[in-house]
Amino acid sequence: MEESQAVHPVDEVLPIGQLFVYGLQHVLVMYAGAVAVPLILGTALNLPHDYLVFLINADLFACGIATIIQAVGLWKFGCRLPLVQGCTFAAVTPMILIGKDYGLTGIYGAVIASGIFTMLCSPFIAKLLRFFPKVVMGSIITLIGLSIMPVAVGWLGGGHPSMPGFGSMGALAIGLFTLLVVLLIYRLAHGFFKNIAILTGLVIGTVVASLFGMTDFNEVGRTAWLGVPIPMNFGVPEFYVVPCVILSLVMVVTMIETMSDMLAIGAMVEKPIDQETLKRGLLADGFSTVLGGVFNTFPYTAFAQNVGLIGVTGAKSRFIVAMAGVILIVLGLFPKLAGVVASVPKPVLGGAGIVMFGMVAVAGIRTLGEVEYRGNSNGMVVALALGIGMMPVLVPTVFSRFPELANIFLHSGITMGTLVAIVANLCLNKLQSNDEAMESATASEHA
Repeated sequence: MEESQAVHPVDEVLPIGQLFVYGLQHVLVMYAGAVAVPLILGTALNLPHDYLVFLINADLFACGIATIIQAVGLWKFGCRLPLVQGCTFAAVTPMILIGKDYGLTGIYGAVIASGIFTMLCSPFIAKLLRFFPKVVMGSIITLIGLSIMPVAVGWLGGGHPSMPGFGSMGALAIGLFTLLVVLLIYRLAHGFFKNIAILTGLVIGTVVASLFGMTDFNEVGRTAWLGVPIPMNFGVPEFYVVPCVILSLVMVVTMIETMSDMLAIGAMVEKPIDQETLKRGLLADGFSTVLGGVFNTFPYTAFAQNVGLIGVTGAKSRFIVAMAGVILIVLGLFPKLAGVVASVPKPVLGGAGIVMFGMVAVAGIRTLGEVEYRGNSNGMVVALALGIGMMPVLVPTVFSRFPELANIFLHSGITMGTLVAIVANLCLNKLQSNDEAMESATASEHA
C-alpha cells in the first residue's frame, strides 16, 4: 500500500533552499542560449541598444512563465515534467527575413499565429507516439546528445569559431579546469553536494577565470536595476499570410523537437510518456508562443541542454525547473541580476556542457541497449537515423544550396533524424515482418 502511494521523484517537492540552488543551476546552464535569439535577431535588424536590452528582458520574463507552465501545468497545458523552455533557434533566420520586410509587428503577428497553429495541431501530432518504439526513441535521444555537443565545444573554445582568439590555450585551460572540478565533486561528494556538482563547477570556474581577467562585469554596472516587460511594446502585432505560414512551418519542426525532448526526459526520470502528456506539452509550447508574441518575444520550445543536467545531477523534481522559471522571471524584471549571470565565461560553460550533453547521449545509448538487433532491421534504423541526422551538425553548409523554406527542416538534425528513424522503422521492419509472414504462409502450404 505504501509503495502505491509513494511520490514519484518527478512530483517530489524539495525544501525551498534546495529548489533554489538546483533551479539556479538550470538557469546558469541555459542562460546563454536563452538570450541568444533576441540578441542575434536584434543585431541582424540593426535595432538600437535599448531595444536589445528590452528584448532580452522580455525573453527572460516570458521564458520563466513558459517554463512554469510546462513544469507545473496549467489546466490542460504543460507536460508536468522537468522541462525548461526557451526560444527556438529554428525560427531565427525566418524571423530575420520577416523583420526586414514586415518589421517587428509583422514578426509578432506571425509568432502569435504560429502559436495558435501549434495548439490546434497538438492533439494530432501527439498521436504519433505509437511510431516511437525503443529503437526510434533511443536513436532520437542519442542524436539529441550528439547534436548539441558542438554547442559545448564552441563554448569551450570561447564562443564561436569566427570569433578572434577562439580556441586559445587560456580558454581551453579554464574550460578543462571547470570540467575537472565537476568530475571531482561528482566523484567525491555525496547527496546534495554531489547533485550541485555543475553549479559548484560553474562558480569555481568563474572565480578562477576572473583572477586571469577572463570575466567582464562592466556591463553589470551599466545595466538598469529595473526593467518591466510591456505587452505589445513595439505596436499592435500585424498578421500577414506569408510570415504566418513560414513560422507555422517552423513550429512543425519545433513540435517534433519538443516531443523528442519529452521522450528523452521521460527516459531519464523513468516516467513513461503517454499521448496525453505529449499533447499537454505541445499545447504549452503553443500557448507560450502566443504569450511570447504578446510580450515582444519569440516561439518557445524545450531546451535540450537542461535534459543533460538532469542526467548528471539525478535531481528529477519538476518543481526544481519551476523554481528556475521563477528565477528567470526575476532576472527579466531586474536586468542587473541578469547581467551577473551573463558574466559566466563561455569556456566555463563549455567545461560543464561536455558532461551534461554527453549524458543525454548516454541515456539514448542505454535505451538502444534494450533493443533486440537479431532477426530484424533495427541496426539499420539506428544507422540511418544517426547518419542522416548528424549531417547538418557535422557539415552545416551541406544543404546550403536548397531553398530557404526547405532549410527550415534540413538545418535541424534532430527533426531529420526523427523523421528518418520513424520512416525507416516503418519501412524496413514492417516490410521484413510482412516478408516473414509470407514465407511462413508459403512453408505451411508446402507442408
